[in-house]
Amino acid sequence: MNEMTERLLAHTTSGFRDWLQDVGPQAVLCTLAELVGDAAVFAVDADRNVILWSSGAERLLGYRADEVLNGSCLRANRCHQCVQGCGISEHNSISNKPMVLYSSTGVPVKVHKHARAFWDDAGRFVGGIEVLVPAAQTVESFAVATREEAVTFYGMVSRDKAMHQVFQIIRNVAETDSSVLIRGESGTGKELVARAVHALSHRHKGPFVAVNCAALTPSLMESELFGHVRGAFTGAVQNRAGLFEQANQGTLFLDEIAELPYDMQAKLLRVLEERRVVPVGGTRPLQLSVRVVAATHRSLREQVAAGRFREDLLYRLRVVPLFLPPLRQRTGDIDLLLWYFIGKNNVIGPRVIDQIAPDVMRALYRHPWPGNIRELRNVVDYAFAVGRGKELLLSELPFEFQNQEMTATNPDAGKPFSQSEEQKIRAALELYGNNIGQVAESLGMSRPTLWRKRKKYGI
Repeated sequence: MNEMTERLLAHTTSGFRDWLQDVGPQAVLCTLAELVGDAAVFAVDADRNVILWSSGAERLLGYRADEVLNGSCLRANRCHQCVQGCGISEHNSISNKPMVLYSSTGVPVKVHKHARAFWDDAGRFVGGIEVLVPAAQTVESFAVATREEAVTFYGMVSRDKAMHQVFQIIRNVAETDSSVLIRGESGTGKELVARAVHALSHRHKGPFVAVNCAALTPSLMESELFGHVRGAFTGAVQNRAGLFEQANQGTLFLDEIAELPYDMQAKLLRVLEERRVVPVGGTRPLQLSVRVVAATHRSLREQVAAGRFREDLLYRLRVVPLFLPPLRQRTGDIDLLLWYFIGKNNVIGPRVIDQIAPDVMRALYRHPWPGNIRELRNVVDYAFAVGRGKELLLSELPFEFQNQEMTATNPDAGKPFSQSEEQKIRAALELYGNNIGQVAESLGMSRPTLWRKRKKYGI
């Protein structure tokens, strides 16, 4: 036990140890980590793998807990000093040490570091706790980057003013239990928005359950959503909790809500209004507390006008509407996101990219980005898979980018768009080993659309 710990214990009562045992050391430590405001708090084990990552650390450095937990602390502590060694095991403690770390977007973050090591009875290092306090006192609940107003917010990165407004709305609506409807094209980050709403809400300790309505089997859809009791139908050999029950006390994310069959919409509306469900084959309703966040790439008003979506359900879901602009309207984010994804891949290895060829940036800015941010992420993954140098080259981008650049310099050199699309599909099939789900996602298409395209081109 070190001197500081002994001094602190002198300021506790005799019942402190009993209270700690009743509450639980883990709960106490995690609560303290969340009470320090904008500071990042994390703990490492004897191998310097991260075992605790506070929400303040997520906001300050831009890495989600699931990205860093159980991995090396160097994954999210990126700086020259960090690579050389933080000194916690050598010096036992670090107090108010000024440092510059780099967020997940590559933006410098000035902090003051406080840390303390722990040792076992044999004198072996068994881990430590670190606290990173932002040097600027104006850091808000998300990390504000100093370079060109770039902001990282729960896995989303943008310097676009419209996106900054979305972040603010998320923060505001998270304080309520209002239903949220997210509208945006495929690949714009609708699930990230839903997860941010959940993480910032009072429900953050409850479950987050996500389902794509287009992927639900029509014949079993009611059972999937509301559950069933044993014997309700052939194959129902035991009671099964539906998605609403699984999300009780938490958040249910209904993606592609426009694909929900019309008859099922009435049943969903009843559940949202009564806040209880009756499992298929059951008679006793289950009272639930679930916050619903829905998303769609379609205009629900147009769906209502076409008779494919219930107007009363639209207004029940659309208490707070959120619109995510497509990447082609956020061209100032292309280079920011490019470096963001490059940074993530650099850490994984074996390739490290530190510069980008000029013709690459020209091709990226000319591209219409039908698959939005997901497509950009997959372009970077593709480049890391096929190339090995430190410079990102045009030849390492998917075929349509190279063809686009050739067409821009020589209009007669390009092929028709349909051929470029065919090459794109063939390249994705080759890259992902015929994994249709990954291929469709990388192209920003649904599985049925990909099937039709393959049939069209004879692939």
